[in-house]
Amino acid sequence: MSRKPVPAQPGERSRLELLFDKPQYLSQLFGQYDQHLVALENRLGVYITARGNRVGLEGSAEQVALARDVLNDLYARISRGEEVDTGLVDASIAMADEPHFDGIIRADGGGAGAPSVMIRTRKKTIVPRTPAQAHYMRALTSHEMIFALGPAGTGKTYVAVAQAVAQLITGSVQRLILSRPAVEAGERLGFLPGDMKEKVDPYLRPLYDALYDCLPAEQVERRIASGEIEIAPIAFMRGRTLADAFVILDEAQNTTPAQMKMFLTRFGQNSRMVICGDPNQTDLPGGVQASGLADATRRLEGVEGIAFARFGAGDVVRHPIVGRIVEAYEGTDA
Repeated sequence: MSRKPVPAQPGERSRLELLFDKPQYLSQLFGQYDQHLVALENRLGVYITARGNRVGLEGSAEQVALARDVLNDLYARISRGEEVDTGLVDASIAMADEPHFDGIIRADGGGAGAPSVMIRTRKKTIVPRTPAQAHYMRALTSHEMIFALGPAGTGKTYVAVAQAVAQLITGSVQRLILSRPAVEAGERLGFLPGDMKEKVDPYLRPLYDALYDCLPAEQVERRIASGEIEIAPIAFMRGRTLADAFVILDEAQNTTPAQMKMFLTRFGQNSRMVICGDPNQTDLPGGVQASGLADATRRLEGVEGIAFARFGAGDVVRHPIVGRIVEAYEGTDA
């Protein structure tokens, strides 16, 4: 591999060579046509050479150290059976450059760079891709009620569903309850055919998608049939006490204050409740009072036992263009 050197960042020049002892992992580490190494060069301003299982790094001391940490992190992930793509490379670079989250992608004296925060499900292991996700995962293990606020694509609902599935599998909760308001996203869908389940399922499809990504399909269907997993619109929560359950409310910005109060007061013993939403993307019809999510955030900020995890456009883990779209819309009054 040979490319024109990328100008290094100002500072003391440094050279470093890494030796990887499992050559079978290198094609995944380098990426197709060395695209992962190219991304590192472009993002960090270092020059990388690869010969066999040896990788040379050259640039400023600080940037070389970051490139080393990212490559070691990605190599450790591949060794654990994780798939590495360009999105994960970008996320690992961002995490390595975040000084307050060293323990997330680098081992604290532990083994093989294992992160200090992760969620294991039957189908995959989820690790944080941004510092905000790391904070969110920690909050999910330490607080009984968590508000996850931010734009689409930041993993708010996906991470919550993964944590809920993990706790259901281990038996720390007996039920998983997923809910969202049945509010049309700026459209009029008319009278949908079918029974009640068939009418509301289109609104709940994103929750099903996250479930199927964390559990084998036959387990999802079996647990739904047995009542261990319940997926229902928020109106079905009225009058219930949700004990021994992991409860997730998605698209919470589309609740009214009355609906939000009703939902939050369903909280029962040995339960965990996660409320996910984007305060800037409300689909409530015109003339309806303020969003229940905004109202709850104002009232409950600072209340003991309740955590808030906030995400921004920089935390979007979908295609990079999604983050740029979010930034463009957040920067306009239109």
